[in-house]
Amino acid sequence: MPGRSTPANPDGTVNPEAGNPDGAAPVRLEPMRRRHVRACAEIETVLFAGDSPWPPAAFHSELDLGGHYLVAVEGSVRDGDEHVLGYAGLAIMGKRGDYETSLHTIGVRPEHQGTGVGKALLRAVLAKADELAAQVFLEVRVDNDSAIGLYGEHGFERLGVRKGYYQPSGADAYTMRRDAITGQRQEDGR
Repeated sequence: MPGRSTPANPDGTVNPEAGNPDGAAPVRLEPMRRRHVRACAEIETVLFAGDSPWPPAAFHSELDLGGHYLVAVEGSVRDGDEHVLGYAGLAIMGKRGDYETSLHTIGVRPEHQGTGVGKALLRAVLAKADELAAQVFLEVRVDNDSAIGLYGEHGFERLGVRKGYYQPSGADAYTMRRDAITGQRQEDGR
């Protein structure tokens, strides 16, 4: 079914499509914590330099609001070599039985793009939307063909264009929506 998402492996690792080059540590998806915020803001600065990248305060605010925010990491805090490869954040609005979600942010370090990390992050946040039987909205730059393609592969459809959405560049954005996907849990009333 288009848009059906599959979470990470049971041990929390993901299998990027290109594998782990050079024997790199497995990539794990885990909830974003405050210790990850600085690295996420640094990635934002690289990816969205011309369009007001989120500062650390924006990530802290989103965490305070209680959305579903994840990071893709390799290494470990214990060993002092934890490295954030990417992140994704899903805002959750509404009430039980009538949720709506919005993919507020997603980004992957340039050197890890095309390895499946972004796809794994997207699938994981969509799995949360599926749990809630919620539709998902997002905005994406009209010239970001790789992201538009990825979203299309996961059931998103274009709704319209927001002129001058990204500032200060003035770039336009497509608004996209993925309809709610109901699973066995909802059908069973659980």
